Amino acid sequence: MSYDEYLKNITKRNELKKLVEQDPYRLSYHLMAPTGWLNDPNGLCQFKDVHHIYFQYTPFSATWGLKIWGHYTTKDFIHYNEELPFIFPDNQYDRDGVYSGSAFIKDDEIHYFYTGNVKHIDKEYNYISDGREQNTMHIVSKDGYHFDNKKIVFTNDNYPSDCSKHVRDPKIYEKNGNYYMVLGARTLADKGCVLMYKSTDLVDWEYHMRIDSNMNYGYMWECPDLFDCEGETFLLVCPQGMAQDGYKYQNIYQCGYFKLDLDVENKRCTCGPFIELDYGFDIYASQTYQDESGRRILLSWMGIPDADYDNDCTVEKGWQHALTLPKQLTVEDGKLYQKTLDELKQLRCNSIKTELQNETIEITNASEIFIEGCTDEISILLNNEIELKYHNQLFTLNLEKVDRGRKQRYVEIPKIKNMHLFMDHSSLEIFINDGEFVLTSRFYGKEKSNILASGYEKMTIYSLNGYEINEFDYNAS
Repeated sequence: MSYDEYLKNITKRNELKKLVEQDPYRLSYHLMAPTGWLNDPNGLCQFKDVHHIYFQYTPFSATWGLKIWGHYTTKDFIHYNEELPFIFPDNQYDRDGVYSGSAFIKDDEIHYFYTGNVKHIDKEYNYISDGREQNTMHIVSKDGYHFDNKKIVFTNDNYPSDCSKHVRDPKIYEKNGNYYMVLGARTLADKGCVLMYKSTDLVDWEYHMRIDSNMNYGYMWECPDLFDCEGETFLLVCPQGMAQDGYKYQNIYQCGYFKLDLDVENKRCTCGPFIELDYGFDIYASQTYQDESGRRILLSWMGIPDADYDNDCTVEKGWQHALTLPKQLTVEDGKLYQKTLDELKQLRCNSIKTELQNETIEITNASEIFIEGCTDEISILLNNEIELKYHNQLFTLNLEKVDRGRKQRYVEIPKIKNMHLFMDHSSLEIFINDGEFVLTSRFYGKEKSNILASGYEKMTIYSLNGYEINEFDYNAS
């Protein structure tokens, strides 16, 4: 799909938008695609005071299809501009989809690296060891809206010979004047790992080293993100093919991180244990960036591939999936904590404070709930359908009454001090102990919004306004 082909279909997009706008499950303070399908956040950066949020986007279909990069911008995380889509699959190296990638700012320019997908259909393939090209592409922009010619960095022939055709999702890490590109990979022996390449100029790259683990962490590591935070080094990654282990790894694919002991110059790396970033039903493809004030900001796809539960009720209305709230990462005792950005407090309007227990309180579909002074026995019922329980140091999220196939998720937590909930029509984000544990899920209830809770000292409820999004004017373009 080229830019011109996209514009030819704007009438179709506008008709789909009328259907989308009728859906009561549409979110008010989360980013979604204007129409169609959204998945991985891509190319996150702040450039000249503007935050650029790109995302995997299929504008004319709410199901999986040919991917382009959609684009939002904001200066304050409250007011957003919908921009013209940024990258289209319009050459031989990305003809079957502009897949995930990242942004890196250097010398007043933004360097974008992404995976160009090519899928061969001339005969039968297994699409693991053959039949697919995953090309690493490079473009440069001086403003975040336009770019120069696409350049090929790697084809599959440039990756190690023991790797399958699944090598993708480049992210750049700078250390001591050198640049390191990490790519998620699947070996021919079905072992997930991260490949690292080195450059001195962001143009010419050479193979440097591999990051993997002696433990069995799946057959594929997607969406790697290598970064430093508060003096520690972390690798975010999404392993596929990990078996559930008690209350660990309950999703079909995982989203989490390793704390690394990394000596990149001497090519030595030791991975700590894999820690799940989020324990909810709908979380994947997290990506971070450092903003101009030095904060490490995280966004994730509020969705997951190949799950046995669905979002069919929004697909019927012409859209699917959203991004999580933006969060700031901090480090405590070597572990990543996630806290919502202070800017989001501007969404608050009416508030209710109560110390009463077991009293049903009517709330809005877009609410923030902060619970303090938690006891060893906590019970929360949202909308008469969503159950949150804490008993014997086990936290349970139960969505079984809300349909669409989501049932229970569990987290072992020695002590709960506080809980912070964000409900937005059909999404729920739960932060426990100031972001030490997080659960993100979609839900599709039919009950009126309310809360019935016990096991706390104080509860504060805020009604939230929605984001203000300035839609792109295609007539003006």
